[in-house]
Amino acid sequence: MITGEPIPVQKAEHDEVVGGTINKTGAFTFEATKVGADTVLAQIIKMVEDAQGSKVPIQALADKVVSVFVPIVIVLALITFGVWLAFGPAPALTFALVNTVAVLIIACPCAMGLATPTSIMVGTGKAAETGILFRAGAALQTLQEAKVIALDKTGTLTKGRPELTDFVARTGFDREELLTLTASVEQNSEHPVAEAIVEAAKSKGLKLSKAEGFEAVPGFGVEAKVGGRLVQVGADRYMRRLGIDVEEFAAESGRLADEGKTPLYTAVDGELGAIVAVADPIKESTPAAIDALHALGLRVAMITGDNERTARAIARQLGIDEVLAEVLPDGKVEAVKSLQGEGRKVAFVGDLRGIPNALALSRKTITNIKQKLFWAFFYNTLLIPVAAGVLYPFFGILLSPILAAAAMGLSSVFVLTNALRLRNFSAPMSNDAAKEVSPEPQLAAT
Repeated sequence: MITGEPIPVQKAEHDEVVGGTINKTGAFTFEATKVGADTVLAQIIKMVEDAQGSKVPIQALADKVVSVFVPIVIVLALITFGVWLAFGPAPALTFALVNTVAVLIIACPCAMGLATPTSIMVGTGKAAETGILFRAGAALQTLQEAKVIALDKTGTLTKGRPELTDFVARTGFDREELLTLTASVEQNSEHPVAEAIVEAAKSKGLKLSKAEGFEAVPGFGVEAKVGGRLVQVGADRYMRRLGIDVEEFAAESGRLADEGKTPLYTAVDGELGAIVAVADPIKESTPAAIDALHALGLRVAMITGDNERTARAIARQLGIDEVLAEVLPDGKVEAVKSLQGEGRKVAFVGDLRGIPNALALSRKTITNIKQKLFWAFFYNTLLIPVAAGVLYPFFGILLSPILAAAAMGLSSVFVLTNALRLRNFSAPMSNDAAKEVSPEPQLAAT
């Protein structure tokens, strides 16, 4: 509920649990260490409130404009006073004072000051309604600057619950024995791929053995001894690292990769035994989300540890623009940096369902702010000469300070009303499209 992890997290004695989450196994006694304002939910609410009151980079532009605009207005007011006092009709002092006050009132930069915070408040509130939490108001502006959306494959594009689809043993090896050895090692791993293999073995009624000396090599594979035999399971790069040739399965590996499946290998006592294939089903919402991102004019990149061929097969299936394959966990930062080449802004996303809506809302909010800043500045600039009395020599018209105050108030009302239009924001990806449908798990092993 809080971290977005696709599978349950193992908890032990003294671990922290979050209120509102679900215990999947057994029962336990817990102590409430945080209540009221200290709870996670209360902190999330406070985070949204802080975001609503925070400044965004574009506010600095508004502040800079106002810092220049105000002194200019004061100078114009002094000029107005001097001109009317020197050249105005009697009583000159009265005309000079009235018109000077009108200039100062009509030029009050209230609307410019309200433009940004009102939009941020309404925008972050609307985001929260649609399930999107901005930790800082600045994120509303920086997000809309993104040109490339980088996505992790597992758990973002896919369900994060792989299924065993193929298990092909070499000639001379017993398929069930190899599957038993492979699953016996993988039962010690918490990786979703390992769970898929173990589930497949158990569904066939195979009895797993205890593995000794289990060791996981992040990004490569796992190894352990089962019944005195060394069993090593992992990707082709793990086999190469072990000096085991997998060329015999080249054709099979190519077929599996073209089908978007991830080929793994099992070696027993240093000898290649089988090729294993698992596939992580694509989320039902993924195609619609990618289409929505493309509709926003964005490029979509996928970062994955899968081999190049498998990754590109999935990319073709989903219409993904760029692929960075065979990226180890510690290489994702460099992968993002490579996407940032040529000055491109990149957003790395862990949950695809909300990003099209977040991006669209970010763009809408910043556009709303720019509109208000422009019209507030244009409105004030246009009416300053009228308040100064430029129409008087031609039409005998002067702007009363009372009307100037009303006009100034009207500009603020316009700014607030324009901000409230964000409440009518229509998400490009509906909630129905974002919901995941979890079908009954299936096994298709050959």
